Amino acid sequence: MTYAPVPAASAPSTLRLTALHAKYTLIETFRVPIAVIGTVVFPALALLFFVVPQRSVADVALYATQAVISLSVFAVMANSLFSFGLTISESREKPWDPYLRTLPAPGIARVFGQILSTGALGLVAVLPVVVLGGLLTAAEAPPLRIGAGILALAVAAIPFMLIGTAIGYALPFKAAIAVIQIVMFALAFVGGLFLPPVLFADWLNDLSKFTPSRQAREFVIWAVEGGTLEWWVWAGIATWTVVMLVASLALYRRDEGRRYR
Repeated sequence: MTYAPVPAASAPSTLRLTALHAKYTLIETFRVPIAVIGTVVFPALALLFFVVPQRSVADVALYATQAVISLSVFAVMANSLFSFGLTISESREKPWDPYLRTLPAPGIARVFGQILSTGALGLVAVLPVVVLGGLLTAAEAPPLRIGAGILALAVAAIPFMLIGTAIGYALPFKAAIAVIQIVMFALAFVGGLFLPPVLFADWLNDLSKFTPSRQAREFVIWAVEGGTLEWWVWAGIATWTVVMLVASLALYRRDEGRRYR
């Protein structure tokens, strides 16, 4: 009696593994609804409390549009810092993460999966700000410019993702929570996300230009409203990306050397 050979099951592609990782990361996140609610509600509340009542800002299209953009950048920044920083630091303290590393799946699938899930949550966090800004203020922009602004937000989010990654690999979970909150509010205030930089003192305005939050704000404003893009904006985003990528890789290798030597 002869048996027909059974074809070997083909290994799933990296693209499929990335989609699966992003899917289960989102499911895990939505199992804790308060985490999603906080990400979505806080930027919208900031718009309602700090922008909408200020009619001298809300009724002027230029100022209102820039205020909506600033809070959209804040929403993406907060989501990136918390998603990467807390997820990584928490995973390092659980036995599930070492088990995942033993599976025959490339690490890049997990990285891209995390980026996709964080990007999806960031988009969810921006929507209430844009909708409320369009309904309750004089903010305005053509549809193509809004699309360009979303792309600019995606690019500007990269340094924040890498900062969150570095914090996640550098600190334990409880310390990471405190540090991320300090970093988030410091970058928001100094970067002009809560107060327009035109109100800053000269020294604070100069300092602000070195922060990734100010660079992200100016980058998205340029994408939505047009005009001239200052050199320090794109140079700053590129520099923060390279520096934090190197720091994240160094901290990843240090963590791997400690736990898997």
